[in-house]
Amino acid sequence: MSSTTLIDPEELERLKGRVNDALTELRPFLEADNGDITLESISEKGVVRVRLHGACSSCSMSAMTMKAGVEEAIKRVAPEVVRVEALK
Repeated sequence: MSSTTLIDPEELERLKGRVNDALTELRPFLEADNGDITLESISEKGVVRVRLHGACSSCSMSAMTMKAGVEEAIKRVAPEVVRVEALK
C-alpha cells in the first residue's frame, strides 16, 4: 500500500475488526503482566493507534512489545497497515 493510497470507509470497518481480533489474541499475554491494550483509531492511510494500559503503559519493555508483538500480530492479519503507534 503506497503512502498516498487511502482506505475506503467500508474497508476501514473490516480492518478495524481484524485489528481487534489480533489484539484479542495478544490480550492474555499482556494481562498476565497486569497490562492491557485498546485500539484507539485507524487512519485512512493505514496507521493504527493503540493505547497500552496498566503495567504495560510504564514498562521498560513496552517499545519491544509494540514492535515485536503488537505490530507484528496486526500486520499478519492486516498487511495494509503501514505502522502501529502507541499513544501515551
